[in-house]
Amino acid sequence: MAWEVLSAIGTIAFAISGAIIAMEEEYDIFGVYLLGVVTAFGGGAVRNLLIGVPVSALWEQEMMFQLALVSITLVFLFPHRLLGQWNRWGHFFDAIGLSAFAVQGALYAVELNLPVYAVVVAAVLTGSGGGIIRDMLAGRKPLVLKAEIYAVWAAMAGLLISVDLVRNDIFLYILFGAITALRILSYTYKWRLPSRKITVS
Repeated sequence: MAWEVLSAIGTIAFAISGAIIAMEEEYDIFGVYLLGVVTAFGGGAVRNLLIGVPVSALWEQEMMFQLALVSITLVFLFPHRLLGQWNRWGHFFDAIGLSAFAVQGALYAVELNLPVYAVVVAAVLTGSGGGIIRDMLAGRKPLVLKAEIYAVWAAMAGLLISVDLVRNDIFLYILFGAITALRILSYTYKWRLPSRKITVS
């Protein structure tokens, strides 16, 4: 049950975030739908490629595609003056998508009896893959590559699920809420990972 619910939540959240960024970049209606769909399903496609699941499995998610298309349509028709506040609440959708898909991706890998490191990688790729593709298509530096903490939260979710500390539906929802909250806190308070800059002389 948790897997289906989190899949739906992640699909809606990332479809919305992709559509908003497309409109920020002044894409036409086709571009808005394309970026929204790619953001919603890109992470799952990358994950499937790396863990050996046919990418064609994505096309079996008819209901998820319908949810994504409806979400994108609603965002496209929403008053643009309200959508202009991306920095205020747009990151919220991104945080929800990251968390939902990280948990969902980890569960998917566990069902395939993959080792711990593969579950963690599946969580990170599913949670951040769509956002990476979205940012690259929009000509932006992917959030996951910045110093701001992003994929670490997805990896944490994958690790907890892979070692069987979190498996019951209730605890999965709690984990989803915790990862979402941590992501929101990390961009609100500018939590950063260590980084180094090389100066070329």
